[in-house]
Amino acid sequence: MTSRKIVLTFPQKLVDQPIVYKLIKDFNLVFNILKASIKPDEEGLMVLELTGENVEIEKGIKYLKDQGVAIQPLSKDIVVNWETCVQCGACVALCPTGALYVKDRQTMEVAFDSEKCIACELCIKPCPPRAISARY
Repeated sequence: MTSRKIVLTFPQKLVDQPIVYKLIKDFNLVFNILKASIKPDEEGLMVLELTGENVEIEKGIKYLKDQGVAIQPLSKDIVVNWETCVQCGACVALCPTGALYVKDRQTMEVAFDSEKCIACELCIKPCPPRAISARY
C-alpha cells in the first residue's frame, strides 16, 4: 500500500458528477479529502490523499484525467524557521491536521510533523514573527 497527495481541478461541467466515488468502487482506493472548494457552476478544487496499491492509484489517476480532471502532485511544503520561531503556539490552534503541535507541555515547545501537513497555509498568517512559510 502506498499513499499520494494530489491536487484535482474539476472543470465546471464535472463538479456535480460522482467522479471521486469511482476511485473507491472501480479502483479499490481509499481517499482522504484534505481540502476542497467545490461549488455549483464554478471550477472545483480538491486536495486528496489516495491510498492503495500503486497500480490502482495510477489507474485511478488515468481515469480522472480521462474525465477531464486536471491533476498535479501536491507540490508545496510548509517550512518552519525554528531560529525565528518564538514558540507562541498561534499556529498550533489553527492546524487542522495536528501537523503543528505542542511537543512538551512544560516548555510549550512547538513541533512540526511534515507527514501530517496538507499545506493548507492556515498557519502562515497568524505567526507573529513570520517563521512559517510555503515553499513551492
